[in-house]
Amino acid sequence: MTIDRRQFLKLSALGGGAVFASSLAGCASMSAGEPDFYFVQLSDTHWGFSGPAVNPDARGTLPKAIAAVNALSVEPDFIVFTGDLTHTTDDPVERRKRLKEFKEIASGLKNKTVHFMAGEHDAALDNGAAWKEFFGETHYTFDHKGVHFIAVDNVSDPAARIGEEQLAWLKADLARQPKDARIVVLTHRPLFDLAPEWDWATRDGAQAIDMLMPFSNVTVFYGHIHQENHQMTGHIAHHSAKSLIFPLPAPKSQPKRDPIKWDAAAPYRGLGFREVEAEAKDAKYDIKEMPVVKA
Repeated sequence: MTIDRRQFLKLSALGGGAVFASSLAGCASMSAGEPDFYFVQLSDTHWGFSGPAVNPDARGTLPKAIAAVNALSVEPDFIVFTGDLTHTTDDPVERRKRLKEFKEIASGLKNKTVHFMAGEHDAALDNGAAWKEFFGETHYTFDHKGVHFIAVDNVSDPAARIGEEQLAWLKADLARQPKDARIVVLTHRPLFDLAPEWDWATRDGAQAIDMLMPFSNVTVFYGHIHQENHQMTGHIAHHSAKSLIFPLPAPKSQPKRDPIKWDAAAPYRGLGFREVEAEAKDAKYDIKEMPVVKA
């Protein structure tokens, strides 16, 4: 009997005793020619935030999430943080202090293959200058087991734009990819107009989507809106992640995007991270939302 990683994860969730070894030639994923894999997405940790009404455990939620990731039954191939790692501050010294503290806490992850992305709270007030001191470039690409990942910066510009220079970089990168390439785009803000009046949009995001449209296998993972949301632009699927600090209301469901208050009867409700199981051969992604739980 062959077993792939997805089957193993399902067995693990049920308490089954199975061992997955992706290097075995008999595994279904390997026989298909493209190895499957999975990664973990965390977003919007807002380290440095203080607001007991919405999260009295503001300094404890991130360490709890890291402990949960370290305890996963199967180690992910890599981990990605999709922005707003720290909470905004006008003080450049405090901004660097928060970025440093976040990086130190994140170093506690057992898996050391971690990709960091900036959010507007991290980068908009100084065009990403402090961010780059700790984490390097704000946009980049990497490839993993047949999938091409593109991290797009739509936050360093305080006007919520990707910008002409980066769009040219994106165009050049896509020109090197075949039209059937497996592409995953990582952003902080949504590329489409989800709720522009709440800053849930990218002003020139439509240009990026237009560039991606000729490619048949594109999926976008983002953060920023502090909740799970799924939307299509043509054949491109966009999936937002929950926050690790406080949830926000559904798009346009109320006049203001005020954080949802902490519920002592259900602590950490609406907070969490996600596992993404990737079938590289068919460019399919199975998303599993993981809650933050009291230690």
